[in-house]
Amino acid sequence: MSLAMSIILAGPFNPTRQAPDLLKTKINLVLGIAGWIGTAAGVAGVLITGAMMGISMKRGESSEHMSRLGMVLCGCVLVATAGPLVEFVFQ
Repeated sequence: MSLAMSIILAGPFNPTRQAPDLLKTKINLVLGIAGWIGTAAGVAGVLITGAMMGISMKRGESSEHMSRLGMVLCGCVLVATAGPLVEFVFQ
């Protein structure tokens, strides 16, 4: 039997992807910490933007705080959906 024929008859190579358990726990710990840091940064961003809006309103200044708030909220959405999106893609 030729090499090409044996490759065709063997079928597709389908390896199993399994990371070691110790590596899984360490990666989950790091990603969990990163998620909490991202959430805290999002909350801080909303609070800072709200404070800047309040100070600007009191002074009578107009500024583009809504665009800043939109950017902060988009960042919050990205942080919140990063984990489930990656899990969906790689499962």
